[in-house]
Amino acid sequence: MVPPPVRPRPTLRRLTHGDRGAFLEAVARSRVLHHPWAYPPDTSDAFDAYIKVHPARHALAVVVDHEDPLVGVYALSQIHHGSFRNAYLGYYAFLPHAGNGYMREAMTLVFRYAFSELRLHRLQANVQPGNERSLALLHSTGWREEGYARRYLKVGGRWRDHVLFAILAEDVRSPFVGSARSTTDAARERDLRTLPSP
Repeated sequence: MVPPPVRPRPTLRRLTHGDRGAFLEAVARSRVLHHPWAYPPDTSDAFDAYIKVHPARHALAVVVDHEDPLVGVYALSQIHHGSFRNAYLGYYAFLPHAGNGYMREAMTLVFRYAFSELRLHRLQANVQPGNERSLALLHSTGWREEGYARRYLKVGGRWRDHVLFAILAEDVRSPFVGSARSTTDAARERDLRTLPSP
């Protein structure tokens, strides 16, 4: 019996100038998916500005293979250190990968990057209330809803309401930071620790 093919695992890396062509093609074919929720860079100049090295903004590519490498993007912006240690997280998937779970899997890598490598304390994400895919992603990866902001951000030329989410470094437990274990594995280890000694 032939075993089923192994599902590739997503990885996270910085977007580079070498991604420009693939990125712009992915944005063009994903316009129906993105609008009216997000408006990623769709010209060469806009892409170059987007990935320009800046200490307060990191654009990260979600990658699963080399045939069609860009699954989506996570972007950390307004990165602050010192006593705040906070950043905003934006994100979008690309067709045909939307809905296949890779962005959810990659969120664990975002947590590891933000809370371990950048040593941040808090991430915030703001989502339009009708964006059900985005809301589901945050709910499924441990984010907490903190409020509702009317006419919070201008998106696509219109002021739009947003639901406000945040997650703290201490909210995040394995498997999100420093481990690839499943939730089941973590629960099993907790159960083993509570067993009485023989």
